Amino acid sequence: MDYKEIDLDKYYRRGVYEHFTKDCRCSTSITHRIDVSHLVEVSRKSGSKFYVNFMYLLSKVLNSRDDYKMYYFYQEDKLVVFDKINPTHYVFHSDSETCTPVYTEYTPDYKTFYYRCLADIEKAKQSDEYGLDRSKLNYFDASYISWLSYDSLHVELPDGHLYFMPVTNWGRYTLENGKYVMPVTVRLNHAIADGYLVSKVFVLLQQEADAFEIFE
Repeated sequence: MDYKEIDLDKYYRRGVYEHFTKDCRCSTSITHRIDVSHLVEVSRKSGSKFYVNFMYLLSKVLNSRDDYKMYYFYQEDKLVVFDKINPTHYVFHSDSETCTPVYTEYTPDYKTFYYRCLADIEKAKQSDEYGLDRSKLNYFDASYISWLSYDSLHVELPDGHLYFMPVTNWGRYTLENGKYVMPVTVRLNHAIADGYLVSKVFVLLQQEADAFEIFE
């Protein structure tokens, strides 16, 4: 869990950061439907899991900019950017109707991530306990809402806590006008991200989904 401290005097969003940590603590959240037709096709042809493939692309995008990897240490009053952030996703247990967190370490190497993620999911299936690990600070929330394809979603967080990790959700993809589209929601604290930076996540996700290939 390596990180570097941000020098607030030189931080390019200094004015915005000060405003949204002192005067108006709030977050910004956007839901957007992305075209996952190519990602669905590649997943089906390769026999790979769409869920894991999308998780890889989401992790790749959120690791592409320091803005998405920020964290605030309260005791030290210190803003940092992690070298890497990893997804916390979930296994749903239909019998108990509860979830177990799945912690998967991100790596740019697709195959390593893919099989690591599968193993983590299988391990989480063995227990129906929530099992939250509060020591994993450089993990962002990635939750799949498998029961519906939604139009909007809002995650309430205590913004006074200055929580900077991304909170992401996505729903089922559906066939619309010959294309598979999927709702994705991204929430970031306004102190470290504005509408442009949240929108950029979707732009990059679309690019990655359109270009995704699996090579032997």
